[in-house]
This record gives sequence, structure tokens and C-alpha cells, in this order.
Amino acid sequence: MEKRNAFDVFQQECPELAERFNNLVEVQRTLNGLDNKTKQLINIAIQTSIRNSEGVRLHAMMASMAGATKEEIVGAVVMNLHLTGLVTVLDALPAALDGLEAAARKQQTTKNGSKK
Repeated sequence: MEKRNAFDVFQQECPELAERFNNLVEVQRTLNGLDNKTKQLINIAIQTSIRNSEGVRLHAMMASMAGATKEEIVGAVVMNLHLTGLVTVLDALPAALDGLEAAARKQQTTKNGSKK
């Protein structure tokens, strides 16, 4: 059985609630004070602390697309070591690297597509 994307299920099953949630997220994205890369790095640290590997992967991808380096992304994960422990960091690191690789593939696809 193929694993379903939980966020897609949320969007399909609760469209009105999902729309309101998306509006909230958009308002948060546009708040002044922090640039997008910093916001994404903070999100990686938060997602690590709550042990949400999929959230780590997605925010690592977004952080990379916003200009974050591998070192910055890994740093956002490992800053949790003394707060939430080694297991939490070990769970999140592969997800962060997966997100980084996904961003690189997406950027390469975009780059190759724009050459045509």
C-alpha cells in the first residue's frame, strides 16, 4: 500500500479548515522581522524538537530553496541535541538531508527546464 501524503488527505477531507489553515500560514510567511531563510531554519529546529521528520524534510527543502547551506540546515537540527536528546537529532538528520537533496533535484530540474 502506497503511503499517502497526510497534508493532501487533510486538504481533501477538510477543505474549509485547510483553506483557513493555509491563510494563517500565508499571514505568518509575510510577517516582517525575519527573512524567509531564517524562518525556515527556525521551523527545522521546531520540527526536530517535536519529532516531525516529514516537517523537517519539507522545511529543509524550503530552507535550501531560500539559500540555506547544508551546514545551516544540519545546524538547525543539531541545536536540539542538549534540549531533546540524541535520538531526536538522529531521527531528524536523515530527513533534513533528504529535504536538501530534494531541493537540489528540484533546482536542477528547474535549471534544465529553463535551458530548453
